[in-house]
Amino acid sequence: MNGGSNGEHISVREASTVDDIRNALAELSAREATVTARLDNLLATQKDLTRHLSRLDLARAHLGSQVLAARQISHAALSPAASTASRITVAVKNLDREQAAVRATLEVVEQVAELKACVLGVHGSMGAPQDWETAASYLHRASQIPDAVIDGAFAEDVVPTAEVPDPPRQTLDAAAESLCGLFLREFEKAAKEGDGARVTRFFKLFPLIGRRDVGLDAYGRYVCTGIAARARSSMNTSQRREGLFYANALTKLFEHIAQIVDGHEPLVERHYGAGSMTKVIERIQVEADVQGGIILDTWAEERRISRKLTDVRSYPFNFLVQSFLPAQKPTIGSSPRTGSPAPGSGRASEDEGVDMKEVDALLGESAVMLGRWSLYIRFLATKTAAESEDGEDVKLTIPSFLTHSTLQRKVADLLIDPFNTMATFFFRRSVEKSFQLDEWPSDLTLNPSKALGASPPFVTSAVDDVMYIVNQVLQRAISTNQRAVVSSVVPTVGRVLGSDFFGMIQRRMRDESYPKAAIQGALPPETVIIQFLVLINNLDVSTEYVKRIVRTCVGGQQPAQAAHADGTNALREAFPFGNESVAVERLLHNMEAGYASKTSELINEATEVMLKQVMRPRLRPVLIETFRDVEYGPSVDDDQEEAAQEPAEGAVAQRFERGWQAFTLPVKRILTASTYDRLLTATVHYLARTLEKRIWSYYGRVNELGAVRLERDVAGIVAAAVRGGRYELRDAFARCVQMTLIMNMEDDEWEEVSKMDGAKLERESGVKWMLDADERKRVRAIVKDRA
Repeated sequence: MNGGSNGEHISVREASTVDDIRNALAELSAREATVTARLDNLLATQKDLTRHLSRLDLARAHLGSQVLAARQISHAALSPAASTASRITVAVKNLDREQAAVRATLEVVEQVAELKACVLGVHGSMGAPQDWETAASYLHRASQIPDAVIDGAFAEDVVPTAEVPDPPRQTLDAAAESLCGLFLREFEKAAKEGDGARVTRFFKLFPLIGRRDVGLDAYGRYVCTGIAARARSSMNTSQRREGLFYANALTKLFEHIAQIVDGHEPLVERHYGAGSMTKVIERIQVEADVQGGIILDTWAEERRISRKLTDVRSYPFNFLVQSFLPAQKPTIGSSPRTGSPAPGSGRASEDEGVDMKEVDALLGESAVMLGRWSLYIRFLATKTAAESEDGEDVKLTIPSFLTHSTLQRKVADLLIDPFNTMATFFFRRSVEKSFQLDEWPSDLTLNPSKALGASPPFVTSAVDDVMYIVNQVLQRAISTNQRAVVSSVVPTVGRVLGSDFFGMIQRRMRDESYPKAAIQGALPPETVIIQFLVLINNLDVSTEYVKRIVRTCVGGQQPAQAAHADGTNALREAFPFGNESVAVERLLHNMEAGYASKTSELINEATEVMLKQVMRPRLRPVLIETFRDVEYGPSVDDDQEEAAQEPAEGAVAQRFERGWQAFTLPVKRILTASTYDRLLTATVHYLARTLEKRIWSYYGRVNELGAVRLERDVAGIVAAAVRGGRYELRDAFARCVQMTLIMNMEDDEWEEVSKMDGAKLERESGVKWMLDADERKRVRAIVKDRA
């Protein structure tokens, strides 16, 4: 045991001092008291423990007697009962097996009896009565009997009779084959005679004799005969070259097939089972391939599609090519209208090479036929689609017999490929023609006192013409409901817009209408500025047109109602297979985004040109006139003389507003709202920087009274500059306003502001400061009394 003066306890035997002995004894006494208390507790609970042990002994004695009794009962009663139950179970199982064998035997006997009745019934019905329906019904009943019974030895011994000595299988097969040939002859005879009732009568008998395929094939040939006759009659007219003759012929073919499928499907499904109409449709499609191919081949020959494609592919687009050559740069004073061919050039008109009206008519006719083909495919896909087991909608897929059909190949070769080629030519030639006949808006002027001779938006005629064609081409492509068409036409439209249409405007802005002064220090000519502004409008308005056209194509005529969870409801109706609608929508939005990106970039560049060449040169004299004869720090001796020469209160703001309106209002009248907003924003930022420089230039030339007037004048200039614009434009003047605010602070207020850092100052004042601490000190020192 350790202990001692150092706090460690030691045993009595190791104690060397009286204190050590006392400490050891004290610890031993404490331990003795603890042990004694525990022993007392144990003794106190001993009585309860003894009582519980006594109860357990009594319970064990009772349980022992119960165990002995249970063993006696088990040996005396339960064991014999268990053995008896086991014997009964074995006997019941044997009895069940015997009953099952008896039932199976009885079932075979009944089936053999049924088989014999069917064989005799077939033989009797095919004899003198010639009751074909009864014979077919007996064969159908026989087909319900298992093959093992029909081919079994018992049936071969029991069924044959003196009248029908052959085995039952041979008898049934011979009867089915004989009836099949008979039904087929009667069916074809009724079909030739046009007896619909007899056709239906024998058509219903084929599945009863196990010849479903023969019946469906015969029925397919029967309906194909009517399809071929109808198609030949629609083609045997003398008006093949007029209007949409071939499109109407193809439409009649598809409509006739759809009527046949809808009208005959209930009969086929009722007698041949669900899904049986698909085989008839496949047979009908073979005839549709023949008749549709004849229509398309005749159309391509009559319309001379191959010749048209050759002419279209070889068209040179001379005007567009020459327009991008540097030699085509006209003089500023030339007429804004561009003609082609140029007067006196001696060059024949390019219109004589390819007739645009014929191309447009061919595109319209091709679009109609492609649209009808798409509807036809969708109709057959719906009819042959497998139903979902869980009731959910199944995505439509094009049936394989349509994908690999000869008519599909002809559609691709004679309709889709020529359509894509001619649509590309038609659009590009329309862009070229629009610029050949382009006209500028008349009577535009920068004089605000004169009325404008046209109505906004002020754009050249090419914008309206080209955007009309864009809408026509895209709507026509989407109306075909063919992804192969849309995947070719939409990117082509975007490419031509971004190269030819956009390129022509860009070239004009760069070469013909760039607002550059003829003399150093002078302003550009008014006509050039107006043309440049109109070309900016061309870019902005055309971008808005493209967005509107795409929105219409995606959402239909009623975008608000057509919108769905994924935004492609209208397109999903037109392109129901797989994810075609999503791909088409992506193509349209990509075209829109690509064109908008190019126009936005060029508009930004044009805005910088306007700011540099027009707005800045006009703003400088306005600012000079605004602050003419204005002093913000007159001396005390010359107060009266300066006061007489100073402008009246508010005159600075009035001067600026007059000058500002004089050169911004004419531009605002011509530009579209969005492009003017860009130009105004750039001009306001330049004005803010210039105004800030002017305030810095007053360093040491402003007294306290002048600081008050300067703040008032700056506020008036800011109000005039942002009037009619967006409220956010005021943020451009934040530094100027804060400079005048600091200049007019009281000394005690300035002392508080100067002691705060930027974050604390913003929290206390609630203002986001654009000036750092050093700049604020410099601004405070602008006032000469505080310098």
